[in-house]
Amino acid sequence: MKNTGLILFSIVIAMSVYNPSIGQTTTEERFVQKADSILSLMTLEEKLGQLNLPAAGDFTTGQAASSNIAEKIKAGKVGGLFNIKTAEKIRDVQKVAVEESRLGIPLLFGMDVIHGYETVFPIPLGISSSWDMKLIEKSARIAAIEASADGINWTFSPMTDVSRDPRWGRVSEGNGEDPYLGARIAKAMIKGYQGDDLSLNNTIMACVKHFALYGAPEAGRDYHTVDMSRQKMFNEYFLPYKAAVEAGVGSVMTSFNDIDGIPASGNKWLMTEVLRNQWGFDGFVVTDYTAINEMIDHGLGDLQTVSAMALNAGVEMDMVGEGFLTTLEKSLKEGKVTEKQIENAARLILVAKFKLGLFDDPYRYTGAERAKKEVFTPENRKIAREIASQSIVLLKNEGSILPIQKKGTIALIGPLADNRENMTGTWSVAGKFEESVSLHDGLKNAVGDRAKIIYAKGANVVADSLLESRVSIFGKPTYRDNRPASVLIEEALEVAKNADVIVAAMGESAEMTGEASSMTNIELDEKQRELLKALLETGKPVVMVLFTGRPMALKWEDENMPVILNAWFAGSEAGDAIADVLFGDVNPSAKITATFPQNVGQVPIYYNHKNTGRPLPEGEWFQKFRSNYLDVSNDPLYPFGYGLSYTTFEYGDLKLGNTDLKGDQKLQVSVNLKNTGKYDGSEVVQLYIRDLVASITRPVKELKGFQKVPLKAGESKIITFEISTEDLKFYNYDLDFDWEPGEFEIMVGGNSRDVVKGKVNWVK
Repeated sequence: MKNTGLILFSIVIAMSVYNPSIGQTTTEERFVQKADSILSLMTLEEKLGQLNLPAAGDFTTGQAASSNIAEKIKAGKVGGLFNIKTAEKIRDVQKVAVEESRLGIPLLFGMDVIHGYETVFPIPLGISSSWDMKLIEKSARIAAIEASADGINWTFSPMTDVSRDPRWGRVSEGNGEDPYLGARIAKAMIKGYQGDDLSLNNTIMACVKHFALYGAPEAGRDYHTVDMSRQKMFNEYFLPYKAAVEAGVGSVMTSFNDIDGIPASGNKWLMTEVLRNQWGFDGFVVTDYTAINEMIDHGLGDLQTVSAMALNAGVEMDMVGEGFLTTLEKSLKEGKVTEKQIENAARLILVAKFKLGLFDDPYRYTGAERAKKEVFTPENRKIAREIASQSIVLLKNEGSILPIQKKGTIALIGPLADNRENMTGTWSVAGKFEESVSLHDGLKNAVGDRAKIIYAKGANVVADSLLESRVSIFGKPTYRDNRPASVLIEEALEVAKNADVIVAAMGESAEMTGEASSMTNIELDEKQRELLKALLETGKPVVMVLFTGRPMALKWEDENMPVILNAWFAGSEAGDAIADVLFGDVNPSAKITATFPQNVGQVPIYYNHKNTGRPLPEGEWFQKFRSNYLDVSNDPLYPFGYGLSYTTFEYGDLKLGNTDLKGDQKLQVSVNLKNTGKYDGSEVVQLYIRDLVASITRPVKELKGFQKVPLKAGESKIITFEISTEDLKFYNYDLDFDWEPGEFEIMVGGNSRDVVKGKVNWVK
């Protein structure tokens, strides 16, 4: 039976809805009024409880009522939980909150639904390579449907951190190096998660992270310090977060790093001035895991001090650390925080619960029958396969070896060839690893009895067994073979000698990228490279399928391998999707969204860098007293936006509607695109702009538009973009957002390097 407290505040809520004195109000205002009605009944301890977000580590079905966290829930000391899965378990826990606490306030249930729930899509860096906003939104929509069917109503996604350093492990979780593309993807993901109505039981609240600048740690080392100018923040790193706010994201997560010397979780300029005052964010802010407590090691004071600092900065919810729960009452008595601040934080969390419909029906996400019908369905897996195939990037195809035919004998060799657990990549916490499709399975599924697939491992993922043990801690084994490397290679060669073509499945394991997986060596493991050398010496065509969560340094591979197909970690249906591309059932169209360096010494390397006062002349390799290296060119191995197809595309000359523009005129830009090959295919046409003279230094080019264009073999099409002065705006030295008159270079092409150009003059 529900307690009297719940009955009492239900009456108060009803009064707030029907009270004639309220008059005409917006939905948001009504939610605030309802929240205030509840706040008027709450003790200080219960208000602080709403700000507490522990992990659900000690819950199992049937034991919720007797667990440690359950006692806190009964006492009103918990606002939400995360990392608990299945509708049955969540219903069990929600029942404790609703029926056994004094006021019966329902809980939020969050999870890291990063790139799918049980149906796992490609890692975010991979899916961003599709440049297809409809597919990206669809992946988030399916993730929301599955997660909500299993009790989850809040996801800690999307991660929109711009990153230009492939040493950083979490580059795999973001959308690459470009803020414009990252902003487009952020909006698509939030639309997919939240839909148009959060009260529907198949939508979930999104949480954009990590605010802010988390993707730019010094030395590429996770959790490390970040230091940059405010111009760089606003012009190059803030845009995706801001886009998420504009898209109506329900919550924001703080980052671990410091900004201007103050950790994000205690940074009032960041959380209040920028996020709320400048951008108008009206949801709630939650810290990352123990981020408030970690400000102690940053050197900001004891737990009471940093907890008060976080609340004063504008943080509403404390993940795991319980600093709010255990210290804010004392800080209130000492005048270090105010009850108004505590109430405002609790109000925002209660409003979120109203938006999710939890007060109307606390069990709305816990119908077990829904999960049976809507999670990991054949239809969802079919879409995951399609999305994965659109995310796979063809980096090299010398001699048009791909696509291969479904006949003869195909040797499948490599440490990632028959490992379904690693196909989903990092942060796939709800995925069914054992039911993912390995490359071995995918090839067999594709060829049936038309071809013979023979297999050998050939090498371990990494030669160093200790390193391998550090990257296999999340239930994704690498199946290490402890025989000598020479024996593994000989075994592979024995298999390869009977083959017509060799498919070499190389790269990283799933957890070699992700959180706390930074690397200083981003080349292929030495034993994998030895295996590739041996396979090349057979004289047979070798197709390298690369599994990776980061841009790798592949200079040797690019110089020696005839084919490189970058599969990233493609998700539940990885094997079938890769096979679709290998055999030509899908023509690859993906383009990389992060620059691949020649070697780690070039890092950070990205396309939209600024010029120097001594730039290297275009087309030159080296000049003394110019900005370049002695030992390697400035060029990346593969530039941002790069990716090949089985067909070829030809760009005509750039056509500009006008070369002299004034004020709010719009510029029409067009180019003729022709499919000059023998296959139907799609090309991602990219528009870049350069501001040639400005009041502060500006990038050599910036992405400002793109279109994914399907063309049949031999077909031509005029591709048109429209540019307005909105596309020319930037934050100047005083952080005013405006455009400046002058000359602009307009560029269109299939990647950031290979473009056709034109110039315009634009005056106010």
